[in-house]
Amino acid sequence: MDIRPLTDRYAVSPQITPGDLVAIRAAGYTTVIDNRPDPEISPDLHAATMQAAAAALGLAFVVNPVIGGALTMDNVIAQRAAIDAATGPVLAYCASGNRSSVVWALAHAGTVPTDDLIGLPARFGYQLEHLRGQIEALAEAR
Repeated sequence: MDIRPLTDRYAVSPQITPGDLVAIRAAGYTTVIDNRPDPEISPDLHAATMQAAAAALGLAFVVNPVIGGALTMDNVIAQRAAIDAATGPVLAYCASGNRSSVVWALAHAGTVPTDDLIGLPARFGYQLEHLRGQIEALAEAR
């Protein structure tokens, strides 16, 4: 497990397993967001399995599958709602953490400076510069 904190309240990670959830809870996370569609992964990592394991530990678990290259505004809205509803730090995961970074950046357009939305994920190798125009357009629309 490789947790990459973008802020003190939001981190991303590559794929996690049910066994990782104990350490995630111990690290202080209260909500886990699954941004990985089930068809990409083996059945032992499907959302229902992960959700049951998270619930057993008292963690909130949100399923918001982001399909590579097909991110929707519904994904952005759902991610923001899950972050806003969290009672503590949030960990979002996908295959590499990139999609979880992208949806976070878009969800915070207009509330966090664009340079931060691009720069914070870049510390972990997530390149979001190509989204600058989209982030700024969303910010203007708010």
